[in-house]
Amino acid sequence: MELFFVCIAAASIGAIARYALPGRETHGVLLLPAIAIAVGAAVWALLTWFGMRFDGGWIWGVTLALSALAPVAAGALLPLWRREADARLLATLSRS
Repeated sequence: MELFFVCIAAASIGAIARYALPGRETHGVLLLPAIAIAVGAAVWALLTWFGMRFDGGWIWGVTLALSALAPVAAGALLPLWRREADARLLATLSRS
């Protein structure tokens, strides 16, 4: 049940990151929330496998912090990569 709550919180963080960061026209609506959910679920599962209890504060703090860091990093890097790839493609297509 806690994993479900982690996924809901991570999706909310990802949605906030989507609309708080510039360059959102370069990627899809669900990409940053999906990244946040995937990271949050994976971190939660790993931490529980390593013996952290689900009712402790550290597991929530670490999971939500990494769930916020991943979409922010992706939201900052994706527009740069997309613009570079589009410029390369335009140069390639313009030569023909």
